[in-house]
Amino acid sequence: MGSPPSPENGDLPAFAPEDSSGKAASSPHHKMSPRNRALFFLTAWLIVLMPFLFWWNTWFGRQLSDKQIGEFLNDEKHPRHIQHALVQLGEHMVRHDPGVKPLYPELIRLAWHPVEEVRNTDAWVMGQDTSGTGFHEALLKMLEDSSPMVRGNAALSLVRFGDSSGRAQIVALLQSARIIASRSGRVTDVDQAGTPIHQGGLVAKLQDGRQTTELRSPISGRIRTISVAPGTHIAAGTEIATVDPGDGQVWEALRALYLIGQTGDLPAIGPYQRELPEISDRIRQQALLTEKSIRDRAAAQQP
Repeated sequence: MGSPPSPENGDLPAFAPEDSSGKAASSPHHKMSPRNRALFFLTAWLIVLMPFLFWWNTWFGRQLSDKQIGEFLNDEKHPRHIQHALVQLGEHMVRHDPGVKPLYPELIRLAWHPVEEVRNTDAWVMGQDTSGTGFHEALLKMLEDSSPMVRGNAALSLVRFGDSSGRAQIVALLQSARIIASRSGRVTDVDQAGTPIHQGGLVAKLQDGRQTTELRSPISGRIRTISVAPGTHIAAGTEIATVDPGDGQVWEALRALYLIGQTGDLPAIGPYQRELPEISDRIRQQALLTEKSIRDRAAAQQP
């Protein structure tokens, strides 16, 4: 077997071509023109800048001036701007800032906004100041909202007013959401049981001729069951899946029921006392405390 090429035995490395003079030809070096170099750096800069700008414009933690809050609340072209302003307004309300009180009528107006996420945030914000004129009445009307999350947030805010009118909606926050097919069709895509999902997340797709229907989760949480398989033809009204509520939703519901819950609510609370991997210790402990509070309150009300 011959030895590998090496400078010592007169051979050249295989990757170095040799020119007609017997010398190794140097690899050509193409210099980038100033224009191309500028375009290269501009493209690289935009690749970094665009995600930052997207984050900057959608991050609710970015502080807004009082003027910006007022402008964002009326930015109908950008619902996320309205949400951003609502979150910032809620923070001012928690600090009892009197400077934001002139904006309170805007909160009542937004209770009927066409975008669900805006109404949902608005219901939460109105619970931050129980002295707000008209807040209590607006929240009572929001108990009839078409969105279960808006109804739930309105009910939770009403508890701050000492009003238990939304107790049924709060109990519903502890229960799994059912995803029902609104029309017949063939299932073309479906998610898997156990998958975490955000509110509005896609659960399944139906195809009926040329029309595609997307079935989305009304809550954030985890898909508990999937009742259909891809390729299945289903009728309108068929249950597609169930979604268990996430920890944040369960936590707030349990804390509210600690204050206003009744013995009839205990069956909905019981499942969260189990020692299961999907139930956190914080939720389990709060469920136990909530049951104790309800039983103690019921005992105290007995003659």
